[in-house]
Amino acid sequence: MSFEYLVQRISPRLKRITRKLNGHHSFFDDDDLYQEALSHLWIKYTEGFLVDKTDSYVLKGCYFHLKNYLRKVHDHSIHISLNSPLGEDGMSLCDMLSSEENPFDYIESKLHIEAEGLLCLNKREKDVVSYFLEGMSMREIGHKLGISHVMVLKIRNKIKDKYTRLNEVTRGG
Repeated sequence: MSFEYLVQRISPRLKRITRKLNGHHSFFDDDDLYQEALSHLWIKYTEGFLVDKTDSYVLKGCYFHLKNYLRKVHDHSIHISLNSPLGEDGMSLCDMLSSEENPFDYIESKLHIEAEGLLCLNKREKDVVSYFLEGMSMREIGHKLGISHVMVLKIRNKIKDKYTRLNEVTRGG
């Protein structure tokens, strides 16, 4: 049985499953979930798991794969309401967006803060920031710099403190 024949045979039911599962996740398109199911099927097909399986077995496997996929993506996403308070001052995101006369001035001031923040960091702190931006874990950074991951954590906390103080100084002044 070829992969194309399998997809042609189960495609209408698979599309129905993706429409059903996409009811609560507006950030996905039905086609996104359909493509995710097809990629799952392709992996299983190339590994030889679908040779003697029935259509219902294959569709249930796709259903459970998509449920787990949506759960994984949903658990890692952060949902923020425009009206919920963000900080200790009780200001909401909607208030922050509407209070700025010119959004470019706001962005420019944030970039200025970041540039000043980089100037007050020592070489090791700059290295830690650059490695974090590359997506490395604390243990990988520690191994690269020849220090423990606990030391990397302490350096990261120092960087956060410096940026917090710098942000307070520039906001107050």
